[in-house]
Amino acid sequence: MRPLLCCLGLAVLLGPAVLLGPCLACPSACSCSTKKNGRLLAECAYKDLQEVPEGLSSNVTILTLSANRISWLGQGSFAEVPEVQSLWLGYNQIGVVEPGAFALLSHLKNLDLSHNKIVDFPWQDLRNLSDLQILKMNNNRLAGLPRDAFHSLKDLRSLWLNDNELTTLAEGTFDNLPSLSQLQIFNNPFNCSCKVFWLKKWTENTSVSITKGGSTLCVAPGRLKGRAVTDIPDHHCVAPSVQLTYLSNLDNTVMYDGLTLTLHCSVAGSPPPEIRWKIQTSSRHVEINGPNVARDGNVKQSQERFLVFKNGTMAIPNFSKEDEGIYTCLAVNDVGMRDVSVNVALAGSENPAEDLLQDDPQASHLGGRSCYKGDEMDPSGAGEKLVIVYHMPRESKSRAGGAVPQVHLGTLLLALGIML
Repeated sequence: MRPLLCCLGLAVLLGPAVLLGPCLACPSACSCSTKKNGRLLAECAYKDLQEVPEGLSSNVTILTLSANRISWLGQGSFAEVPEVQSLWLGYNQIGVVEPGAFALLSHLKNLDLSHNKIVDFPWQDLRNLSDLQILKMNNNRLAGLPRDAFHSLKDLRSLWLNDNELTTLAEGTFDNLPSLSQLQIFNNPFNCSCKVFWLKKWTENTSVSITKGGSTLCVAPGRLKGRAVTDIPDHHCVAPSVQLTYLSNLDNTVMYDGLTLTLHCSVAGSPPPEIRWKIQTSSRHVEINGPNVARDGNVKQSQERFLVFKNGTMAIPNFSKEDEGIYTCLAVNDVGMRDVSVNVALAGSENPAEDLLQDDPQASHLGGRSCYKGDEMDPSGAGEKLVIVYHMPRESKSRAGGAVPQVHLGTLLLALGIML
């Protein structure tokens, strides 16, 4: 008697929903049934629905809502169907998807959001959908994807992103997808700058089937318009190379009392790499992204004692013990990054290099009088402890107590600019 009263009570509460079988609720707009494999199907397609219907059984595993007029998905839109495994929402008018709309559907294996109007999607919702195997987001208005959008989808086999507004894809977008076997990205307006060059290399080495790869065409730049992304010329995009060179004090130039550390970073690549510097000393960590000395010799950041020029040279007047540390030059372009480092030390003995090597037998040195302008440091040794050792000339030490001729910083900058 109690089960019967339970079902009658549910019928009153659900209103328009009807009961099918032993307490199986089904909205009046839907058709619900039990499949042979025991899965519960709620068929609600082609019903002119404007929102996800209420009154669904919590045991529903297949929910079809395709070809309706649903325009919005809220955080609780699927709260009634936590066990759903297949969710079909294609051919609606969905333009807004609130964060959390799919986050709790941890059993979801198939999600179809194709042929909607989605511009922004809560990608964080996918982190909990580790069982997802098919994801269809084609024919929407997606203009970009975060690099880690799909990283938690270890079982994802088929991914449809075609017919969107994607102009680029971040390198690594399809990493960590060991089960992926089918990818559709055609009919997107790709800007074939070197930011998507990785995609060409990835397609050449992957076993994933890229459907209609010939339709994955470049829209820009003009010289590549109409060509397939897989046909981007190799010479168009070259990863950076970098060399770090020590430059000694300029001859016949009066400097500050002390030493000027001058390093020159030579880079190559296509597009031309940007030069960045990282300095790590015992008391500070400095990152300099671009030059801070203008062509006229004015320092853009007057508080910064590290002088960086547009041609890749960095100078540190009055180099002292506090400036000892690791100096790293980075070359960065759309294809990748390369860096090379040098460990710089200052010593005051008559034979500073020998003293340093006694303290650290694994260190090599380019120091004092033995280092000339243009001496190259092999980039392959960037991970080793390569050390430049400076020491004060005797004549400088002898003048330490007296007046020392100095020049303005502008004179030093001008001299460096002329020489380099």
